[in-house]
Amino acid sequence: MSIEEKKFEEIKAEMKKAEDDKSKIIASEILNDGTIIEMLFDSLKNETSLAIYKDNNIKCRKSFEADGVILKPHSAGKDLLKNKVILFPSEAKEYGSQKELIRDIQEFIHKYLSVSLFFEKISSYYVLFSWIYDDFNELPYLRGLGDYGTGKSRFLQVVGSICYRPIFASGATTVSPIFRILNDFRGTLILDEADFKFSDTTAEIIKILNNGFMKGMPVLRSEGNNKKSFDVKAYNVFSPKMIASRMLYKDTALESRMITEDMNLNFPRKDVPFNIPDSFWDEALEIRNKLLMFRFQNKGKCKINPKLENREIEPRLNQIAIPLMSIIEDQEIIKEIQQHIKEYNEKIKTDRTLGYSYQILDAICELLDDGYIRPTIHQVAEKFNKDLSLSESITSKKMGYLIRKTLDLKTERTRDGYVVSESNKEKIGILRKRYGIRKDCEDVNNVNIESEEEKKEIPIENLF
Repeated sequence: MSIEEKKFEEIKAEMKKAEDDKSKIIASEILNDGTIIEMLFDSLKNETSLAIYKDNNIKCRKSFEADGVILKPHSAGKDLLKNKVILFPSEAKEYGSQKELIRDIQEFIHKYLSVSLFFEKISSYYVLFSWIYDDFNELPYLRGLGDYGTGKSRFLQVVGSICYRPIFASGATTVSPIFRILNDFRGTLILDEADFKFSDTTAEIIKILNNGFMKGMPVLRSEGNNKKSFDVKAYNVFSPKMIASRMLYKDTALESRMITEDMNLNFPRKDVPFNIPDSFWDEALEIRNKLLMFRFQNKGKCKINPKLENREIEPRLNQIAIPLMSIIEDQEIIKEIQQHIKEYNEKIKTDRTLGYSYQILDAICELLDDGYIRPTIHQVAEKFNKDLSLSESITSKKMGYLIRKTLDLKTERTRDGYVVSESNKEKIGILRKRYGIRKDCEDVNNVNIESEEEKKEIPIENLF
């Protein structure tokens, strides 16, 4: 029996013991009478407890009996807590008004992260939204898009640390524990796609993203049991998600669920520290404690605002934008989001080839790095279509049109057909820098550095 199988058996034994004792291990619970129960973790005392909220009163207990079942928090001895894989509040703390809370969140983000002002504001409201996301049936994802060294990891750490029950999944060597943790803790998934380099793993991540934006769409997985057969288990993956990725998704529908910041266009402000100080975690805890009180006072009260619907934009964009806008009191921010969504909708309508610019440029650069001085349009199309299905692939004729239209590069007619002109050399160099496309030798160096860092990571499987 492997280490992972032993760990899984231990978890099942713990759950069976809880069933025999008529007890239930929880991270949160909503009772029929409206009582809200949330798990707390005091890292200084190394203790977990339950905060029970009802009728504007909060009580902290080691356990709580409801309908004959004893509810208990997860053990403080779990490595998932000790190694900050999942973060919890330690108490519920007064926050003042929503405006004051948003100000505290935005100031925290601004202090440690360099992004555009619009994304800074959106991130602040996304944090707030994450603490009452279960009041809605659909939700958007928050994403940082860019190459190595553009601040994606910092984005995940800073914004993720104050989201609702953040789950930092970077240490997972497989996707299996992510399904289990999402199902059990129902928190905000913090995901860096650079940590999942293999196609089979990527496919599993895509399942989580495709199903996780809407309630009632679990992922089905087949798992072995003690009878040497297989059981089908439905994993609930509906939750807020923060993602860092280098490229756009080829699936336009999945792309439309993302609120994206192009990190390639951002440069670190001089007042943003290069290294996160120890005080960062105390500041993040302080904000999580205030956000817990926000959840207690607002859970069940937030509803979709139908007045925010815009029939002129695509239904999917309405689907992800309206829940977020429904919790915002600041009308100016709502107008900014509406304008952003409207502009994004125009891009979709005028060019269904979302994300082609980056991928076409990447194909051209790969050919140039392979020694092709003037790659033909046919070669670029072949490189671009390599991982696409027949229905998704594009013709050489359309490729030539897109190279000229989306990248503004010149093409020339030769005996071998149309080629990417050598006169584009300087412009391609600028575009490389803008889109963060490095040469092969640079990527090799990055892989070597990354592999050394990976050796220090703690696989999530070993934390159970």
